[in-house]
Amino acid sequence: MKLTKTTAQMQGRIKTVGGDEHFMNRITSIGITEGTSFQTIRNDKKMPVLIYLRETLISLNRADAERIEVEKR
Repeated sequence: MKLTKTTAQMQGRIKTVGGDEHFMNRITSIGITEGTSFQTIRNDKKMPVLIYLRETLISLNRADAERIEVEKR
């Protein structure tokens, strides 16, 4: 499922990250890599997706979150 489809308090794992080289460099530099565990903190429509990952709260715009496939833990 896409990261944008997760619900608040859902815990999961990053399955795949897709995008061009610039996107991949930016996303991996903030710690979003395949296999990383995360928890969705907030996911309201038309708002950024907030996730907690590697002891950091990260806000992703919806377009970026659409490129990230996750699986529920």
